Amino acid sequence: MKHNFIKVNENNLDVLIDLRYASNDNFTKKKVFFSKNCYLHEVAFEHLCKAIEISRKIGLKIKIFDAYRPVYVQKKLWEFLPNPEFIAPPDKGSPHSRGIAIDITLVDQEENELEMGTGFDEFSKLSYHGNINISEKSYHNRLLLLGIMIDAGWDFFRNEWWHYQLFNSKSYPIVYDMD
Repeated sequence: MKHNFIKVNENNLDVLIDLRYASNDNFTKKKVFFSKNCYLHEVAFEHLCKAIEISRKIGLKIKIFDAYRPVYVQKKLWEFLPNPEFIAPPDKGSPHSRGIAIDITLVDQEENELEMGTGFDEFSKLSYHGNINISEKSYHNRLLLLGIMIDAGWDFFRNEWWHYQLFNSKSYPIVYDMD
């Protein structure tokens, strides 16, 4: 295990992986991550497994949009949108570049994403936890995701309903590249 990371793709988990930055389906509209591998630090992986089990218990699945993010990807995202409300400055270091953050949503058994009020990477106040200017159903689904992740031991980022990270994120080192 390089840097105590686990390759999520190789663990036969009941989870969907749709790494958005490894495709054109992201806010930059171009591929900025040149790997299809989804990595997490082993501690984050344990918490992901707990979240998967909790989701399964209530008939849902987790879909991963982003996990470990190399520093070169963080730099490209910052160049495109240098907004510290949503993107960590590369010199500060993102929890994603430490392998202890994950961007996710919930899907039903037919793998349809639950309504969350905004899409992934909607950089506005509509994405904030606690924003009441979304539908009742979306608010309920965000609370469901939040409850699952908190129960599984994750911390949340107030500005993005999809982002979760381990507590004390800065105690983990930045990892520049895995592949």
